[in-house]
Amino acid sequence: MKKTKPFLILGLLFLAFSMSFFGCAQDEKIVEKKVLQIGDREFADKNEVVYKTREFRGRERTYLATDLSQIEKPGSVDEFTQHFHLPPIQQFRTGTCWCFAATSLLESELQRLGEGEFKLSEMFTVYWEFVEKAREYIRTKGEMYLGHGSEHNAVFRQMKKYGAVPASAYSGLLEGQTEHDHGPLFSELENYLKFCKDNEYWDEEKAVSYVKGILDKHLGPPPETVEVFGEKMTPREYLEKVLKLNLDDYVSLMSFKYLPFYAKGEFKVPDNWWHSEDYHNVPLDEFYAALVSALKDGYTVALGGDISEPGISGDEDIAILPSFDTIAPLIDQDSREFRYSNRTSTDDHAIHAVGIKELGDHTWFLIKDSGGSAHRGQHKGYYLYRDDFVKLKMLCLTVHKDAAADLLSKISEQEAE
Repeated sequence: MKKTKPFLILGLLFLAFSMSFFGCAQDEKIVEKKVLQIGDREFADKNEVVYKTREFRGRERTYLATDLSQIEKPGSVDEFTQHFHLPPIQQFRTGTCWCFAATSLLESELQRLGEGEFKLSEMFTVYWEFVEKAREYIRTKGEMYLGHGSEHNAVFRQMKKYGAVPASAYSGLLEGQTEHDHGPLFSELENYLKFCKDNEYWDEEKAVSYVKGILDKHLGPPPETVEVFGEKMTPREYLEKVLKLNLDDYVSLMSFKYLPFYAKGEFKVPDNWWHSEDYHNVPLDEFYAALVSALKDGYTVALGGDISEPGISGDEDIAILPSFDTIAPLIDQDSREFRYSNRTSTDDHAIHAVGIKELGDHTWFLIKDSGGSAHRGQHKGYYLYRDDFVKLKMLCLTVHKDAAADLLSKISEQEAE
């Protein structure tokens, strides 16, 4: 009984945290502090449990966090070995982190490949993603997950079909708007599709046309052509002639035990709403090594994983694993799988890893983040992720295939056996 009690306490603490986490900060105060120790062991970097109260829009919420004041961390983003990326921008009140992260990755890739510096429109891709979600909803007669989110490879998927445009050609903002807010859009879209289901209205062409009308109302109609160097071209021509991106050159990795290692299969999370099976499943040590080697070799990497954790703080700009959760030597394939299976590790945010730094016994990652919390602290639009947080909580990554060439070769050899 003694051995199970600390874990019961931890479970209750994480439950309390998960129920009270959501909301962005205006102001906060510490209302209570407690120290939780695992067994009889002492850890050099032991962190204290801190209950914080955050005030947001006139309401107070108390949640579990970590006292990060004693954490040794990089002092600034300038300390990192960084690779080209455009400045962070915010997604505001939308569920479009998947598009901001993958688009940022492609912008970095365009510069790395020698094509130049381009700022691409996220909302052009988001528009067509909503269209394709609606199409699938009608096709499956409402038997699909309908939400704001998606995955990195949705950007490649929609670009292949619809192309891309510069950010200057399509902002997704109406006249007078300066911040995205997709709440009203999604509410209207969801209500319409629910109407279709309730009334068994499955005319795909007419339903998709109506959905485009909703999107045009909230985002504005997407451009049919763009002008580049005096030449008019379609979004697909812009992708092929100007950007010259080969979207088949990007691979996605995951690390789970529900699928054999070195096999290709589905990333089983709700936001993979079209059930893409284009993920290479590899052991955790190789998943993590692929991220590190890519960043050391000059590539950037899109990541997806769980950020609803007590060890992440927008005010401090860092993400670690507190010792009252677990410690680095205990992170392995099984501890990762356990958190995925009981849904304490979920796919709730996508970000872009653009730099790396060694500090003491830890590797730190510079994360470009479109979420609001990343803009609260000192490093506006950036987080500093520590290696333990990445190993346990990041569930998938997307990178150029050349950055993972050795791993892909090993996967091919395994498949051939």
